[in-house]
Amino acid sequence: MVLLRPQCSVLVVSSSEQGADLIYKLLDVTKYSPVTTLKNAGEARRRLISSSFDIVIINAPLLDEFGHELAMSTVDSSSGTVLIVKNQVFDEISNKMEKLGVLTLSKPLSASLFRQSLSLIFASRERLKRAEKENIDLRAKIEEIRVVNRAKCVLIACLKMSEPEAHKYIEKQAMDTRMTKYKVAENILKTYED
Repeated sequence: MVLLRPQCSVLVVSSSEQGADLIYKLLDVTKYSPVTTLKNAGEARRRLISSSFDIVIINAPLLDEFGHELAMSTVDSSSGTVLIVKNQVFDEISNKMEKLGVLTLSKPLSASLFRQSLSLIFASRERLKRAEKENIDLRAKIEEIRVVNRAKCVLIACLKMSEPEAHKYIEKQAMDTRMTKYKVAENILKTYED
């Protein structure tokens, strides 16, 4: 069985057309598509406001700034970020960027290292997406428990039910009305707390 890998959108920011072309040629378009290329950080920031990308690749220096500032601004998004810098400044920039979660590569680019780095970013993003989904699911479950418990307390206080009776009442209402316990609990709270 062959697992199909979802395509990954890429933003390439490079003031140098040669650099942008090289990066584009290194990208496997069957995996990384669509690829958007912009020439400076200002354009990139405006695009990132209206669009999201799976991976942002910055070929420093840019015309309007070095590029590490743009990389830092992508950290809070869900994009994986690669900053490509000259070998002379690699150690200094890499030390700052790795603490933020930005992958730094040095020029000249090694094709195999570049591709491995993108695969690593993709894999990390997929794990992060799963963890975020689990987190959202857990928060929803906690919220449901909190609301159901509040509704039980309301039933105990207003209708003088015991905790087991309140629990059973909510479950029975959910089955009878074909609603979730959460929705039944919300209706109880609307009825008795207003």
